[in-house]
Amino acid sequence: MKKIETIIKPFKLDDVKDALNKIGVSGMTISEVKGFGRQRGHKEIYRGAEYQTDFIPKVKIDIVVDSDLTDKVVATISEVANTGSVGDGKIFVLPVEGAYRIRTGESGKDAI
Repeated sequence: MKKIETIIKPFKLDDVKDALNKIGVSGMTISEVKGFGRQRGHKEIYRGAEYQTDFIPKVKIDIVVDSDLTDKVVATISEVANTGSVGDGKIFVLPVEGAYRIRTGESGKDAI
């Protein structure tokens, strides 16, 4: 099993969610996060005053999938979340040693 952590632009969330549902991803956890990478924030104007915003609003998606589905999930997210501009996001793939469903006690693939 693999955990796929994805950080994307907020307006791409619905498109990514729909695309992942189509390829068989049955669950995910979404978090609103802030951060920056190469884009280093941006300047905004509020009531005539300019100020620097160091942390950009993003959405983090956490998904645990069977290892066989990992490449397909990464390819789908990469395709759908891509706008071609700086700040499109990142995808991280991590190994998962175990998964357990609290309600039923199922483990492994059955728990996800």
